[in-house]
Amino acid sequence: MTISSLLDPITGKSGPARLEHADDWMQGRTLYGGASALIAFTMATRAFTDLPPLRSAQIGFVAPIGKEIELTAQIVRQGRNVTQVRSEILSDGKPALTAFWLFGTGRDANSKRASDRPENWPGGPEEAQIAMRTGQAPAFIENNFEVRFGQAKGEDHGATIRRWARLSEDHSLDTVSQLVLMGDVMPPGAMRIMQRMGPISSINWSFNVLEPEAKSKDGWFLAENASQHADNGYSSERLRMWDSEGRQMLDGLQCVAIFG
Repeated sequence: MTISSLLDPITGKSGPARLEHADDWMQGRTLYGGASALIAFTMATRAFTDLPPLRSAQIGFVAPIGKEIELTAQIVRQGRNVTQVRSEILSDGKPALTAFWLFGTGRDANSKRASDRPENWPGGPEEAQIAMRTGQAPAFIENNFEVRFGQAKGEDHGATIRRWARLSEDHSLDTVSQLVLMGDVMPPGAMRIMQRMGPISSINWSFNVLEPEAKSKDGWFLAENASQHADNGYSSERLRMWDSEGRQMLDGLQCVAIFG
């Protein structure tokens, strides 16, 4: 199922929308977080079509999202270089996702520093073995993504999960939309250190887009989730993504609820 079929009902006009193709993107009783974030992002960009590139976002996953939703978008502030937009997904009239997007025009650089390449570079995705085969992954991953190992098997990686991932179809989706959709695709790194299996739930997600206009070969991104601290039923996770050449594209932070 292509992501475009999920985004087709989004017109940019505030009001009700029905996601006819939501079933293939469900994670339990709610829409997969990356897909719901992309819906909110698409709402913002279709409501205001002359926005500069996305630089940063703050997303709150408030409640489950299904097929019947309502969408809103508004410009909070528009300056000379930066435009800040808030978009929301409502379910049964109540907020289910709230997002704050920061779009910014590029300027002549007064400081420059390239992002670090990932430690223990695993080599390109073409060399990696397939991960999450049929029956081993949530349905939304099996339906929509190709996933390959981004770490050596059999080694102790602590509380870090790293995988190559790309959309099974619709590789022509623009880079920023791919990052929004895929930045939350990996399970939290805390899963590696859970004492017993149990449900997990993303609560929020904040990220900066480092290379909004770059492209990654064949749509591949190396996604990494690493728990920075886990206790009391929550994990603070750092989420990062690199392109196929090892250039960092996204840097994020997420709070995850750990049950069980």
